[in-house]
Amino acid sequence: MKTAEPTPTAVVVASTTWVEFPRTWRPLLDEVWSFLRSGAAPGLYKDGHNIILYKDNAPNIEVGVQVSGPFDPVGRVVASTLPAGLVATATHTGPIAEIGGTHDAVCAWSKANGYRLAGYRWEIYGDPDPSTGHFLVAVFWSLVVP
Repeated sequence: MKTAEPTPTAVVVASTTWVEFPRTWRPLLDEVWSFLRSGAAPGLYKDGHNIILYKDNAPNIEVGVQVSGPFDPVGRVVASTLPAGLVATATHTGPIAEIGGTHDAVCAWSKANGYRLAGYRWEIYGDPDPSTGHFLVAVFWSLVVP
């Protein structure tokens, strides 16, 4: 558990289903990277990581990249912010197909320690582990402040 700071992001907002999600997220992320590489907002990207914010279980999502601050929207790419506040978190170190287990572990820890989940959750994709090639993914769940 820790307190997360608000983190500015460049994202594309979408509504999808869990069946469609595996085919949805990559084109959205590619759209954000195309914007960042276009030079339309110089200095906006400074070593940020890819993110996915899940607003609910539908899922309504934001897919994008950590950036240095706000900017004017360009097409479907808009400025947003990862939530601030009390979170439960863990780092996923295995194959990405098994990230659900890390989410489950964060939820179980929260319940076992008397915290209620607030609904928003997100993933920040770090660099790949050189020994395995798997991405290190920080998983966060917003908690209701008691």
